[in-house]
Amino acid sequence: MPQPEFQTLSLAIGDGIAHVRLCRPTLGNRFDDIGHTEFAAALELLATSADTRVVLLSAEGKIFSAGGDFDDITAAAGSEAIRARMSRVASQLFHRLISLPVPVIAAVQGAAVGLGATIVSLCDISVAFRDAKIGDPHVQVGIAAGDGGIIGWSQSVGMNRAKRYLLTGDHLSAAEGHSMGLITDLVDSPEAVLPKSMEIARRIVALPYAGVEGTKRAFLRLTQQTALTAFDAGLAYEMQSMASPEVAATIAKLKKPR
Repeated sequence: MPQPEFQTLSLAIGDGIAHVRLCRPTLGNRFDDIGHTEFAAALELLATSADTRVVLLSAEGKIFSAGGDFDDITAAAGSEAIRARMSRVASQLFHRLISLPVPVIAAVQGAAVGLGATIVSLCDISVAFRDAKIGDPHVQVGIAAGDGGIIGWSQSVGMNRAKRYLLTGDHLSAAEGHSMGLITDLVDSPEAVLPKSMEIARRIVALPYAGVEGTKRAFLRLTQQTALTAFDAGLAYEMQSMASPEVAATIAKLKKPR
């Protein structure tokens, strides 16, 4: 199938594996407006790809994803129109990710923060370098963790531990996340993450398709049901909190050179 041109990621499909790779390492593979939009577009394309049996998400550089973009958040704080667009794109990204009818594997070679951590928590399988930093610091900036992290973290580590980390914004190592269920497979170096992820992807592709697809579709119903309860409310709270003056003030402090 013809592949569209992307600026923030690459997409390659072959041998049943669709490999989505974030490719802006100098920007920490962050999700600014174009990053959100292109990632959601890639997921939409893969939802109907007859050539895809597994989706593999990875990233270039030392960081899996630094999450949201401070400049975008600052602009959204003063603009209802920007927040409305941000909400629409965030909803598209979330629903397209959790609705993919094939297994999704995250290859986490480095830090996954904010939306980066949310994406990892929503994947079916997550392979990570044991020392990779994982955390969702939304509340430390003054923003509700409404981009899907509440659903992903609650499903993977349980509600009480999800509360512990999303209400403080504290980070943990992938090894700690593995002990709680956030990470499914650990490796000992960043370089070993992608080969291990590919190994798992190939094992799934080699299985009879109907069994894998049916199992995945049954699992996604559980996530969709949880999303019906909490996602829209969480996203609304995130946009509401983003308009608070303390958010812009906090970001300005964080951006000051030390």
